[in-house]
Amino acid sequence: MTRIIYTESPGKTRHHYRRSIAEMLRRLSQKDRIDTEAKDQAAVIVLCLQGMADTVDQTVTAWEKRDYWMKAEHFRRDWEWLDPMADQLAAVICQGEWHELPVLLASLAPYFSDISVKRMTRKAALWNGAYERLLEG
Repeated sequence: MTRIIYTESPGKTRHHYRRSIAEMLRRLSQKDRIDTEAKDQAAVIVLCLQGMADTVDQTVTAWEKRDYWMKAEHFRRDWEWLDPMADQLAAVICQGEWHELPVLLASLAPYFSDISVKRMTRKAALWNGAYERLLEG
């Protein structure tokens, strides 16, 4: 039997989500009103935050299996803002409280300030239909 090697580690996946969120924040900051595209972009931020939270759990589980308790706890503490932020943002989007969106996005921005977006690399396929997926899920 051959060994299975996973090329998509939780860290790579988390970085992909972080980059996507940083681009969505940039795109949303350039909007002057909430249109269908802006709703989809805001929804994809929620989906990415939820995906990031899953990668944190995967990383912590692997470290705890190796008895790296302190490292796992420190890592978990660094990312504990993910679930509450995703829940707040999802509530605003699902309830249609669009006037609260800029404040939440502004509070989210410092977590992604270390990512420089020199050019947009994410395609519209990433966010198209994300609003509907969020409402369904």
